Amino acid sequence: MQYIQHVLSVLLVAFWALGCTPSDLSSSTQHQQLVTDSAFSQAKAYHLGSGDKLRLIVFGEPDLSGEFVVDDQGNLDLPLVGDVAAKNKSLGELEDAIVVALKDGYLKDPRISLEVLNYRPFFIQGEIGKPGEYPYKNGLTLQDAVAIAGGYSYRANTKRVFIRKNGNDYDIPVKLTGARVYIQPGDSIRVPERFF
Repeated sequence: MQYIQHVLSVLLVAFWALGCTPSDLSSSTQHQQLVTDSAFSQAKAYHLGSGDKLRLIVFGEPDLSGEFVVDDQGNLDLPLVGDVAAKNKSLGELEDAIVVALKDGYLKDPRISLEVLNYRPFFIQGEIGKPGEYPYKNGLTLQDAVAIAGGYSYRANTKRVFIRKNGNDYDIPVKLTGARVYIQPGDSIRVPERFF
């Protein structure tokens, strides 16, 4: 009987210890996965933001077609219809919103095409050769961004950087372990100083 009580006590302590582990123990791994997934399925998952330059073609209506930039408020200022909200919308969602706006008293059955001409820039700061704002190119990796910005300074921590994803108010720590880390338009990269 004492043997069974001893075994049950050990099991109870073991289960209690497992239950006390931090639930966010894998959060660093999850954040790492967030930034290393394959180019974020750029065409499907990309959400528009201020600074994105778009080409709109309204078939049969050349006066309504043109190149437009998403403004600081996240809108596109289009002929006839005025402002159309674009921030945080995919291209498909924005196309639908433009069609609805054009149908509202302007065109009977508008057919449009919409494409991104230039993505909003990314930013890199800290222990880097030339900190600043740089134009985004599809498929940009962290290594590419560092190279574009003049490489690491001699004081740079080359084992870990911080990335603030566009729209977030927190930094994601990223270990530079050899996995490809993809950058999105609007991301801010911070390269910290190493400690000797």
